[in-house]
Amino acid sequence: MASVNKVIIVGNLGRDPEIRYMPSGDAIANIAVATSYKSKDRQTGEQKELTEWHRISFFGRLAEIVGQYLKKGSSVYVEGRLQTRKYTDKDGIERYATDIIAENMQMLGGRQGMGGGDSMGGGMGGMDDGGGYEPQQRPAPRQAPPAPAARPQPQRPAPNFSDMDDDIPF
Repeated sequence: MASVNKVIIVGNLGRDPEIRYMPSGDAIANIAVATSYKSKDRQTGEQKELTEWHRISFFGRLAEIVGQYLKKGSSVYVEGRLQTRKYTDKDGIERYATDIIAENMQMLGGRQGMGGGDSMGGGMGGMDDGGGYEPQQRPAPRQAPPAPAARPQPQRPAPNFSDMDDDIPF
């Protein structure tokens, strides 16, 4: 039977990315992303917002992009897979942690969501403000190379359909 291990997270970074480099030179970036869930308390009827924190790891070129463009407060869309690891804490107790290993990332919320300093104001961009990151100036579209000079095609006579039989069997 087939199996699927797929996670999609849309949220905001709680701190700046942590970037490390392996001895091979490959980059590793770790971020913490907050997602929120609103629910109604059954007893009091009041609206509550629950925040969940997710540890996400990026590798290679994607890690370099995360380190360059994302900052605390940035809105981000991440696709990846869950991976559980076992470790021993400082007291010698074995513990488990589940992380998201990112395979795809999209920056959301426009330029202010990319850590633009104090220009972020109070509002964080998200899915409601139009989607992904748009550069301020777009490069001119590439022009296709000119096609080689085409040889003139010989003129073909138009088909004569007047002699066809009208009793087509379909």
